[in-house]
Amino acid sequence: MTEKQPDDADLPLDVIDQNSTTEAKARPQTRKRRVWIIPLLMLLMFAGGVVAIYFQPHSIRAFFAMTGLQPGGGADEPFVVPVGVELSDEVAATLQPTDVVGLARLLPQGDISVVAPPFGAADARIADVLVSVGEEVHAGQDLALMDNLPDLSSVVATAQANLAVRQATLLQTRHSVALSIAEDKASLAEAQAVARVAETELERTQSLFDRGITTQALLDQAISVSEQANRAVERARATLQRSRAEDPEEQPDVLVAKRNVDAALAELRRAELDLGKGTITAPTDGTVLDIYARPGEAPGSDGVMVLGAVEQMMAEIEVHQTQIINVRVGQPVELLADALNLTFRGTVRDIGLMVRRQDIVADDTAANTDARVIEVLVALDAASSEQAARFTNLEVVARIDTRGAGQ
Repeated sequence: MTEKQPDDADLPLDVIDQNSTTEAKARPQTRKRRVWIIPLLMLLMFAGGVVAIYFQPHSIRAFFAMTGLQPGGGADEPFVVPVGVELSDEVAATLQPTDVVGLARLLPQGDISVVAPPFGAADARIADVLVSVGEEVHAGQDLALMDNLPDLSSVVATAQANLAVRQATLLQTRHSVALSIAEDKASLAEAQAVARVAETELERTQSLFDRGITTQALLDQAISVSEQANRAVERARATLQRSRAEDPEEQPDVLVAKRNVDAALAELRRAELDLGKGTITAPTDGTVLDIYARPGEAPGSDGVMVLGAVEQMMAEIEVHQTQIINVRVGQPVELLADALNLTFRGTVRDIGLMVRRQDIVADDTAANTDARVIEVLVALDAASSEQAARFTNLEVVARIDTRGAGQ
């Protein structure tokens, strides 16, 4: 007989699923691989950051330019040079994490002064330039002459002649007033003489009438003549008193003449002021840095020339807003002019109070031109000022040592 095979249901053994057993064996290996991936990713990210900071490829610069971010903008003490600031190998090797770096330009103390044509010069052209580039000038010194100067000079001469005529008329009027008073005195003296004669004649006629030698008619006539003479004396005396009572300078004719002189004097002063429209003068002491207009040319929007006090040179640094907190007045500054292979030195003199857009831009087209910066003014030392006097507006790279003493 064939033995009956027992059913699986009757067996006391558990059924093991081979597929689930395989997955359970593979799960620990997967966990091990994942553990290694996380450190690897972190290492790659760190290496990428180091490469980006060290080499600063074009793509990184373009990213900062598009986003407006500033390298080191989120750090309290950034050590990455902002995009657009290129340092020489020597400077980069000595750059400290606490240094503040920014683009700067050289300028004279007080900045440059643009000499513009006089207000109201209209279409006048330059007739003659009296100074040359590099010449020292003083405030008020004539720098150039305009071609409208002859016409303006003739107007002044006409005004002077008119004033002379008005002044002569005033003298004539005063003389006439003085003569009028003298005439009044003479008229009074004449009337008094006539009155004395009439009085004498009246007394003689009265004596003759009393003796019966003359008639009543002749006596009446003598009385009438005497009375008329006395009235003439009173009129002359009143006229003289009126003339003496009034100040000769307050006489109507004199007042009119004086007002005419004042009007002529005002015309002369206006003509002399207009004469300034034909001359260009220096607004301040300084050195002629450049001349923009030549004889025969009309001054343009840039003015006629520029002046600057180059005896003391300054530097205007644009410091990013995130780094300005580390800058103090009195800190030492090093200015690097790679184009001339020169180094200038100075100290921070003033720190601006307003955040503005960046004005000084490097040649790199991918540089961030929309950075927010604060102006820091640096005073160069005597030796550096002497060297920098010939390089106004030269672009330099400034490095501020924030570890130095400051206020």
